[in-house]
Amino acid sequence: MDRKKSNSLTILKAAALCLPLFWLSACAHQTAEVATPAFDEQIPAPQVNYSNGSLWQASSTGLAEDMKARRRGDIITVVISENASASKKAATGTSRNSSISAGIPNLLGLEKTPIKTWADLASLLSASYGSKFDGAGSTSRQETLQATISAKVVDVIPNGNMLIEGRRNVRVNNEDQIIVLTGTVRGRDVSTDNTINSALIADARISYSGKGIISDRQKPGWLMNVLDKVWPF
Repeated sequence: MDRKKSNSLTILKAAALCLPLFWLSACAHQTAEVATPAFDEQIPAPQVNYSNGSLWQASSTGLAEDMKARRRGDIITVVISENASASKKAATGTSRNSSISAGIPNLLGLEKTPIKTWADLASLLSASYGSKFDGAGSTSRQETLQATISAKVVDVIPNGNMLIEGRRNVRVNNEDQIIVLTGTVRGRDVSTDNTINSALIADARISYSGKGIISDRQKPGWLMNVLDKVWPF
């Protein structure tokens, strides 16, 4: 009975030790998708009311109004064209050489006395010093992202700028490619065909990620993630 109790306690201790590891692994693989409540909000169409006798209603569009997005719920096409590159190179080199020597060839005739057998007055002092340092470093980074996504106007702030948010999920062979975009645009930057370049979006956040077996194979295992977080060295 004592042996069974000890085995049960060992199993419970092992389970208690593994639970935090599984929790950390789940947190490491959790993918958060950006989605505000306003994105899924359904805006009802304005009610038509002809009681005032006017043919012009709130749901009508202006005769001179174009198709550019300007209200909540409107759709705008974003052309994502991100090309970023940066490079830096630095080199440093220093060197220093110094030497000193001193001597007294003639000093009160001492050079002719027996002192010359154990001391050379012509070279009493001789010293030299040299140092050298070379350092070099370089870094470079290049990123390119080309895509087109339709976004929704989720809010119009008092100055007329529009907050947009767009999501696109493309699945091919059980592999999801997810694009999420948020930012702020000005109405004047929207072209006549209702498109805007991503370079004109302020506070832009563009996320391009994948979910599936291919993406999973590009990540280290959960145990390695846990060890990387808790390993003290």
